Parts: sequence; C-alpha cells; structure tokens
Amino acid sequence: MSRLKTRLYQIVFRADTRAGKTFDLILLWLIVFSVLAVILESIPEVSRNYQEELFIVELFFTMLFTFEYLLRIAVSPRPLKYVFSYWGIIDLLGILPFYLSLFIADYRYLMVFRLLRMLRVFRILRLFRFLKESERLFAALRASMYKIVVFTAFILTVVVLLGTIMYVVEGPENGFESIPQSIYWTIVTITTVGYGDITPQTAIGKWIASIIMLCGYVIIAVPTGLVTVAMTRGIASASRVCDRCNHDNPRDAHFCNFCGATLKEEK
Repeated sequence: MSRLKTRLYQIVFRADTRAGKTFDLILLWLIVFSVLAVILESIPEVSRNYQEELFIVELFFTMLFTFEYLLRIAVSPRPLKYVFSYWGIIDLLGILPFYLSLFIADYRYLMVFRLLRMLRVFRILRLFRFLKESERLFAALRASMYKIVVFTAFILTVVVLLGTIMYVVEGPENGFESIPQSIYWTIVTITTVGYGDITPQTAIGKWIASIIMLCGYVIIAVPTGLVTVAMTRGIASASRVCDRCNHDNPRDAHFCNFCGATLKEEK
C-alpha cells in the first residue's frame, strides 16, 4: 500500500493511534446523533412540523456515512472481505435505506418505505465497534454458544410438551383452543410476562401454571450463568494481575497500568 493509503488505513481501522481514536470518537457521536434523528422522525408531531429539516439532517448523515463506507473499502487491503464482513453489512444497512427511499415513489409502497427507513437504527449496532468490552462479551457468547443452543433446544421441547398438556387439561372451553395457542400461553407464562388474555381455570391447570412460573426464574438464570463463567475465564486468561495492587493488566504488559510496578514474567 502507498504511504497515504497506509496512513488512512491506520486512522480508519486502527484505534491504537491518536488519530484513530479521534476518528472513532467523532464517528461514535455521529452515529448517536443520527439514531436520535431517526427516533425523533418517528414522532408524528415532530415529523409533521420539521419534515424538511429532518430530511436535510438525514441527508447530511447519510453523505458522511457513505463517504466513510467508501473510504473503508478503498483503504482496506481486502475490500471484498470487508464488504461481506459483519461490520461491512452493518455499515451498508446504515445507509442503504435512505437511497432506497429515493426510488420508492409509488404511494402504495409508502408503508414499506417507512419500514425500510427504520432500518437506519441499525447504525446503533456500530457502537459495539468502539467498545473494547464488547469483544469480551462476543468471545464469551461464542464460547458458550453450544451450551446455549442445547439449552434453547431443551426449553423449546419443554414448552411444546407443557403447551400440549395445558391444551389437554384446560381445553377450548377455557381459552386453550389449539396447541399453538397453548404453546404461546406457555411461553408468555414461562417468561413471567403474563398478559392475562388466557388463564387456566381448573385446579390442575393452575398447579401446572405455578410450576411453569417458577421454572421461568431458572430459565433466566441458566444462560446468564453460562455467559458469566465464560466471560470470567476470558478475562482471567487475557490479563496479568499485579502482585502489588492486584490490578488486571493486558497480557502483553510489562508494567502495571495502575501502580507502575514490574509485572512478573509468566512461567
């Protein structure tokens, strides 16, 4: 790469330089303000009274994010890899709805047009790019993915079984008109939401509902514990603890970031 392209790459893709941190900070605030503009646009009174101003603001943000998207493609060593990467797709979703809206003029597609424009809220996902802690969270989720999938499959099985049992016990006369509707009630109950549109009437049904409600707390706790354990292991393996002040430091650090003491070499 040329010197200019290398410099731009360090600014755009690297956050370990002063220029890179400044670029990320500016981009972060632009994302926040653009999402706030989308939220304000969804308010009927604001959209009706400031329609032209909101359009100009959205055009301004879209131009900036388009330039940034094209700049990332231009300075990336492997442009196609960036375009089809997770962040590349998120970046594209942040600007694509605005351009699509320019070509949807038929009144029959106005509702679709509004829904497409709401996809601009995907810009908020880009905030994770600037949070170092998000890397640990994603790593913990990846490490726990198999256990979470198995646990989710178990929950789906339990929900289907309990929904079927409630359909048999309560029946259509008590609001459980079909197995899918009974499964819906089970999901609502097991997540402790409880809309109240369907309620068991028989003693056996109420007893089963009580067990489902208690199981809901366990279901919430298990995946949280799995991810927490994975995050704890990740932090422990990715840090070096200072013997003097017990502060966690990066794995490649030679001196404590808190007290300045020399870190012992790992055996």
